[in-house]
Amino acid sequence: MAESISINEARRIALAAQGFSEPRPRGRIDRRHLRKVMNRLQLLQLDSVPVVIRTQYMPLFSRLGPYRAELLDEVAYRSTRSPRGSDGASADGHEWFESWSHEASLLPVEMEPWLRWSKQRARDGETWGRLYRIAQEDSGYVESVLSEIKARGPLVSGELSDPRPNSGDWWGSRSGGALALDWLFRIGELGIRRRPGFVKEFDLLDRIVPAEIRGRPTPDLEASLDELLLRSARAHGIASADCLVDYFRLPKRPAKARLAALVEEGRLQACRVEGWRSAGFLDPGARCPRTIRGSTLLSPFDPVVWYRKRVDSLFDFEYKIEIYTPAEKRRWGYYVLPFLMGDRLVARFDLKTDRVAGILEVRAAHLESHAPLGEVASRAALELRELSRMVGAGRVRVGRRGNLARALSRELSALKGS
Repeated sequence: MAESISINEARRIALAAQGFSEPRPRGRIDRRHLRKVMNRLQLLQLDSVPVVIRTQYMPLFSRLGPYRAELLDEVAYRSTRSPRGSDGASADGHEWFESWSHEASLLPVEMEPWLRWSKQRARDGETWGRLYRIAQEDSGYVESVLSEIKARGPLVSGELSDPRPNSGDWWGSRSGGALALDWLFRIGELGIRRRPGFVKEFDLLDRIVPAEIRGRPTPDLEASLDELLLRSARAHGIASADCLVDYFRLPKRPAKARLAALVEEGRLQACRVEGWRSAGFLDPGARCPRTIRGSTLLSPFDPVVWYRKRVDSLFDFEYKIEIYTPAEKRRWGYYVLPFLMGDRLVARFDLKTDRVAGILEVRAAHLESHAPLGEVASRAALELRELSRMVGAGRVRVGRRGNLARALSRELSALKGS
């Protein structure tokens, strides 16, 4: 019989799996801390929107506190190019690499073989139409782009000898060079060497992923799905089938078909979670701590909240990114970060970093109906001050919108005077 788990236990299991049952480290954050978070999360989603700070930096902040943002780039991309061997490949490769997974993501290089199925599907046409079209209709140009990267080394699209600027045809708003590079990235010929200013600098994947990993046999689809579902389960602690499939954006039907086998083999445990309509799956190694004590702000692209159905079923928290919602129709704000206190989502803040003025702006502050005003305001003020350090802002400024704004402003004023 499947184990029954209360919703409170499910929340604690989920948050412990994501690293929130442990206190933040004291002292300087170094590479070891970043590696530990990556090993828990399995991936970091990338996004170009820098309203507060680019999203890949936030999950690390949420679990570690303020750190030097450049440290992530140094671990992921290497701030200096590594020595090249006689074949042009780097001597040892990167620790992390970019791949299309949960959208564009950073992942440990050891995962590269388990993602090859996705690249093969792209070759078979299961990708964006414009990418597949340039590969089919202008294959000679695509091959010339690949040859140029082989010969010249890392390049951004504008540095190609023939970047094929947008001419208003079927390429849409992007240049032919950019499409060719993205196609070659999508099928695993190229990787992202660096992202200066978030501009993608492409290089051969062979120069990014270490040779030992590239030389591993390619797993079949079933083995790859099993591995990725189990990694997803470790990152979730407890989850529905939909959550497990969404984490690495796996093909739904074959991935869900593997879950029963993983339960039968004892690599996953079936469970029933209070209030969930669908079955739950539990990582056999998951822990359920007695309490979750910390508090933190979460990026809209944090694994805790990126699958909105999970946020609703686990935290009873309705969450939507309103970036693309017209201003007059927004309920909460443009770029809203949930606030986690203990094992509940208790508030949300519409934030923006004014880099010129050096201010972290709280445009709106909304308290959930079940949450204690005074405690939330006090703990949120401390966390916003920490975030302001992370983004290089000298102070936090609170606007008037939201039922938490006044109390939050008082708490921040008290911190300033202490």
